[in-house]
Order: sequence, then structure tokens, then C-alpha cells
Amino acid sequence: MSECSISNEFLCKHSMFGGLSDDELNIIRPSLDEHIYPKGTMILTQGEPNNTVYFIVSGDVAIQKHPEEGEQEERDITTLHAGDSFGEMELIDIQPCAASATCLTEVKAITLTNRDLYLLSKTQLHVYTMIIMNLARDISRRLRSTDKLLAMVTKKRKS
Repeated sequence: MSECSISNEFLCKHSMFGGLSDDELNIIRPSLDEHIYPKGTMILTQGEPNNTVYFIVSGDVAIQKHPEEGEQEERDITTLHAGDSFGEMELIDIQPCAASATCLTEVKAITLTNRDLYLLSKTQLHVYTMIIMNLARDISRRLRSTDKLLAMVTKKRKS
């Protein structure tokens, strides 16, 4: 774990940090930690607690749903790439991980913890609000995509 060396120019191009000025990014920079995860590393495990949002700087991460009672095999939900984030659901709904996240390649990611977000909410409300709104927009986009896929599957089953 190390302090974030990613440029503000790179950060502000991506949804999690959208709408934040250089000054605002400099405020959160000390809270961002940079990590390198080897290929095959399971960053998040379905059913386990999580208090961190991960922003992929480079590499690919598979999001997988593990079998539940009556199911046979693990299901790949999606693959995330540079610029995507994950782990945000647990920060918002304070539930265990809904899925697992496994590195398909070496992954460089920056992280922001629930504690860091809480401190931002107490000291920099505007920055906190922008990050939470950006995360909520990402979750909403994913939900819309999932709804569309579910509608297609339901339509095929009725045919």
C-alpha cells in the first residue's frame, strides 16, 4: 500500500472523480492508497464484509457470483477495466459483498475506505457529495444494464 501517485488529469477523466477540481482532488489525494494485485488475487470475497471502494487504474477484474444453494457453478457477471470501480455497493448499503472480485491480470488500483469517506463528509461536504453521487450514478448505470439483460432473458423464456 502506498500513497497515490496517479495524476489529477487521469483521475478527473473517470466517473468516480468526475466534477472535482484539482484543488478538490488534492484534498482527497492523502486518503487514496495505491495497490498492486498479482493476477489471480481475489480482492473481494462474496459474503465477506468490505469497507473499501476500488478504482482500477490498470488491469482487468472479473466480478463473479459464487453458487448458492441449489446452483452448480460460479457465474461470471462482468469484467471491469481501467476506469471502473467496484466495492461501492457495500459502502452504501453496509452489507456483505454481493459478489467476488478476482484479478484476471496484474491490477493497479487506488482505494478509498468508508472511514475516509466519513471524514470527508465531516470536513469537505462538497467533495464527499460529489464522490457519493458519482458512485450512485455508476451503480444506477449497472442496474439499468442488468434490468435490460433480465428483460431479454425473461422475454426469451416466454417465447
